Amino acid sequence: MPTADTLTLTLFWSAATIGCYVVARLIFSRLKRWWTAPLLLTPILVVALALALHTGYADYIRGTHWMVVMLGPVTVAFALPIYEQRALIRRHWPVLLVGVLVGSAMAMATAWALAYALGLPEAMQISLMPRSTSTPFAMTISDDLGGLPNLTAVFVVLTGVIGAALGEAMLKLLPLRSSLARGALFGMGAHAAGVARAHQIGGEEGSIAGLVMVLAGLLNVLAAPVVGAMLH
Repeated sequence: MPTADTLTLTLFWSAATIGCYVVARLIFSRLKRWWTAPLLLTPILVVALALALHTGYADYIRGTHWMVVMLGPVTVAFALPIYEQRALIRRHWPVLLVGVLVGSAMAMATAWALAYALGLPEAMQISLMPRSTSTPFAMTISDDLGGLPNLTAVFVVLTGVIGAALGEAMLKLLPLRSSLARGALFGMGAHAAGVARAHQIGGEEGSIAGLVMVLAGLLNVLAAPVVGAMLH
């Protein structure tokens, strides 16, 4: 049976987290700047509140553990976009497959190489590797590889927000005329934040970005045991 203290933590920090997200959405709707993206601003607001109340991470995660548990059903729900976009997959599956394979390999390899070059601890190197995969997949991959899933979630958020901002700049520099190329750029490079930005550009770009994000996540989850064996 949960104690009264646990119930209080759950009610308070769940409400606080959701409230911070609502505030972040309101700020973003007014300013429309990449640094006000809810994915980036919400954790900052939560951390500021936790520091003000002298609350440690252990107490916070005790109060919001149910949100982490909900990542499981979210992962299963990712199968829906694949079904809805089955016609798109049939038309472009060779390009999508090659793009996801190359993009995933490059993302994981460069993340590990940078962490290794900076002399980061092994656990942090591994935790950084799935940064270009959406959170439900990335935390599962990190756990399978021997990393720290909660730290991976932080890297995922930073990658998504910064990737979405850089993606806009890249569209102005690169001659990407097809919706397939533009959507894949955001879906592979910035996962959920990129999908949201791609939908603002166009419906087809958003659909492709979402599809690429899901395919990349599934591919990385399937490849995680192989990659883990190579690392260890």
